[in-house]
Amino acid sequence: MEEIKKTLHTLKFWFGAFWIVPLIMVVIGELSDGSTGPWAHNVSMVYGMETITILLTCASVPVALKLFAWVLQKKIDKVDLLEALRLYERWSLIRLLLLFIPVVMGLLTYYTCMSTTGLLCAAIGLTASLFCVPTEKRLRTELYIEA
Repeated sequence: MEEIKKTLHTLKFWFGAFWIVPLIMVVIGELSDGSTGPWAHNVSMVYGMETITILLTCASVPVALKLFAWVLQKKIDKVDLLEALRLYERWSLIRLLLLFIPVVMGLLTYYTCMSTTGLLCAAIGLTASLFCVPTEKRLRTELYIEA
């Protein structure tokens, strides 16, 4: 079906962008001329950034993964195919956005505070995104579409 291919194309594009943006951030961060982050010497700033990053990660990852399953069961399964594809695409992008927040915040924390806590939170967000890889098989399974 053309609608399925269009939905998959959109989801794959945004999933690729989800991985390319952090990669660009890492390249820019590593190629910058500063050897330490601008806030690395400010203990209270480092503590605040680490705390915010950890809380964002702890909130975003479970919400992103569980919210999608809940929406799939409560809303998407109860509509026709075209509407289901539209909702599936929207909620998949919301899920990626929820995972993108701790990734970006973690990388910002790492490069501005030189705190490996930020790097760990970014890695958690990126790893969680592997549960969201858009494939035709997954889409058909989650929307109960027979091949």
